[in-house]
Amino acid sequence: MTTLYGIKKCDTVRKARRWLEQRDIDYHFHDVREHGLTRARLAAWVKDLGWEALLNRRATTWRQLPATQRGALDRATAMHLMLEHPALIKRPVLEVDNRHYLGFKEELYSELFS
Repeated sequence: MTTLYGIKKCDTVRKARRWLEQRDIDYHFHDVREHGLTRARLAAWVKDLGWEALLNRRATTWRQLPATQRGALDRATAMHLMLEHPALIKRPVLEVDNRHYLGFKEELYSELFS
């Protein structure tokens, strides 16, 4: 099963969805803002991708956080923030055969689905 995680209004997520649909690739879309995210799922992403890669420090949500929350980050704090504010997760996250890929890169998607 292929699942694409993201937020509907994100331009990069839209590009990834369009790419998959144009190639008739069967996938499920999970909007993390609407449907949330479990701690176990986020933990799997952090294990595979690293919390530093997942945490979107360029997001508007990040800039709106108090400096005290943005300050001394570690894995647990970052995970708590990403669960509380799913918009802090870089996107999309693509799950294919229990492996995780971050962002949309046409070359990578072509390799995965060739």
